[in-house]
Amino acid sequence: MSLKLQSSLLVWCTLALALVLTSPTRADLTDDQDHEQHPKMPSSRAYVELDEELDTKFWYDKAQSILADKLEHHKKLNENRAKNIILFMGDGMSVHTIAATRNYMGDSNKQVSFEKFPYVGLSKTYAVDERTPDSANTATAYLTGVKANYGTIGVNAQVKRKDCYAGVDNSTHTQSIAQWAQEAGKWAGLVTTARVTHASPAGVYAHVANREWEHDERITKDGCSAEVNTDIARQLVEWPVGKDLRVVLGGGRAYFRDKKLRDEEGILGLRTDGRDLIKDWQQDKKEQGAEGHYVWSRKGLYDLNLDKTDYLLGLFDVSHCPYHGDRTRSRLDYAEPSLSEMTEAAIKVLSRNEKGYFLFVESGRIDMAHHDTLARKALEDTKEFAYTVEMARKMTSEEDTLIVVTSDHSHTMSINGYPYRRQNIFSLAPNLATDEKPFTILSYANGPGYANTYNEKGRIDLTNVDTYQPDFMFQATVPLYSETHGAEDVGVFASGPKEHLFAGNYEQSTIPALMAHAADIGPFAQDKLKK
Repeated sequence: MSLKLQSSLLVWCTLALALVLTSPTRADLTDDQDHEQHPKMPSSRAYVELDEELDTKFWYDKAQSILADKLEHHKKLNENRAKNIILFMGDGMSVHTIAATRNYMGDSNKQVSFEKFPYVGLSKTYAVDERTPDSANTATAYLTGVKANYGTIGVNAQVKRKDCYAGVDNSTHTQSIAQWAQEAGKWAGLVTTARVTHASPAGVYAHVANREWEHDERITKDGCSAEVNTDIARQLVEWPVGKDLRVVLGGGRAYFRDKKLRDEEGILGLRTDGRDLIKDWQQDKKEQGAEGHYVWSRKGLYDLNLDKTDYLLGLFDVSHCPYHGDRTRSRLDYAEPSLSEMTEAAIKVLSRNEKGYFLFVESGRIDMAHHDTLARKALEDTKEFAYTVEMARKMTSEEDTLIVVTSDHSHTMSINGYPYRRQNIFSLAPNLATDEKPFTILSYANGPGYANTYNEKGRIDLTNVDTYQPDFMFQATVPLYSETHGAEDVGVFASGPKEHLFAGNYEQSTIPALMAHAADIGPFAQDKLKK
């Protein structure tokens, strides 16, 4: 071997040895990666330790208390028959939304009222034709027990969205638990912060091929006949289930009156058929000889003698009722009732029936806030929803009233970064991104919040932006005019007769079957079970 070749080999060996000695080992790389994935953030001056949480005994005692409570519940299952059923539905109330609401209430260790219910399950929300559902097909599932196509209400999957003829075929119509309750002699009602003709409440009484057919003009705009197809508002006033609802409280006045007719606040309606369906509703109750009352304001609701009210129709806004937080900020709390106030009135009316009742209560604007990436408003409405559930549980007895709390679908909001314990959930995460700019603790996978995330120069610096203000749109990764729903399972919380049946993971369409069985009504009554 030549001297020159020997020298070259020596140089290469020396370089190789140096690389081995200076390069990070696999263990080093793993250690660095672990540090990046699980960083230790600097201590927050705002964080104050709770002394009891530093003690092992505190956590053992807490677990003992929870365990004792669970064992007590399992020792004596509530096998009573449910006289009353209240189904609470937080529209778009994902598990992330519930968890974020805990933080909004002050701390991660908080519980919203219904999280204290003894039994919890998960329901699968997909539509027959779509993985990610909407509020129409999900309402059909959790109210009628049948999975349907996206955008359709109260019909089976033989009906495609916007089909002008399939949806009028009675053989495709599904029966809601409200109808089963009525047939058993119970009263039924609904409360919502959305329009009473909106997708979720419409599932109580309507059968349509398109959730948007809330009034006649929407049908004709889709190229269908408003004579062949009956719009949702008319179904509420004219068809048997809707017509016999004892309580209907929410928004949507404009959908019941013609474009030439003004409402109590001087606002024109949306219909094109010359009808005033509110007058038609009042006339029907008058012909029955019943005490039917229509109200349009909070004062009107409070002035009513509910002990002498047989039927109650309350339409408190031309469209959706305001966000709960906006009621105070815009001084609307004197004009329009809150979700809890409407629910209290509904329970008082329905409780007069000795045979019991079914009540559907929806917080409809949690979903709408998420669509606009207005996380603060979504959590404000969720907090009011939780308060309403707590109030209803106090107004009723666990011995004869089953309360079920669930959601129709999720959203793409998540809690991210490494926020400090008890840090304001609407603030910026304490850790910066790799571009040395902050990001919001709450963020969305997509939606209009993209405008607060990126511009032509790159990611937007939110350091001096007030993320606490109610109309701040939280950051979103993908630009969309409206944030999308999520497709994951949603929670189901139960308290009262047959509460234990709601544990586990199941199809969303199982929910009305479980409720009906608890009340011994409809196709899932005890005598109709398959042996």
